[in-house]
Amino acid sequence: MIRPDAPVRSDSFRPVLGAAVLLAFALLAIAGLKSNRDLQAARAHESMLKAKIAATRAESERLQVRIDRLRHDPGMLERLAREDLGMVHPRDVVIELPDPKAAPAPPVATPPPAAQAVPAANPQEP
Repeated sequence: MIRPDAPVRSDSFRPVLGAAVLLAFALLAIAGLKSNRDLQAARAHESMLKAKIAATRAESERLQVRIDRLRHDPGMLERLAREDLGMVHPRDVVIELPDPKAAPAPPVATPPPAAQAVPAANPQEP
């Protein structure tokens, strides 16, 4: 039973509800965009880390092969001793050449020949 003298209610709640829904959708869209950006950054970081892991594994394998060769290949040890340490085998003939980068030594001046050699006086003789 509706009373005829009751005030008529206006629909003022509807625009406020619409604005609240639009605000909620805008906040969800912004949060979604930020999440997508963060996800893309995390994926890029993950792929960079995977590349570093692969490079580290490859370097580790290379070093492991070198260690194995150093332990079991006497020819490699001899080559490294010759190249890095400058060692030679007792039967080897060593020929040293002058360094082409080094400046040549200045010529040594020779004293003029003495006319006659004079014996030095012995201070202990009487």
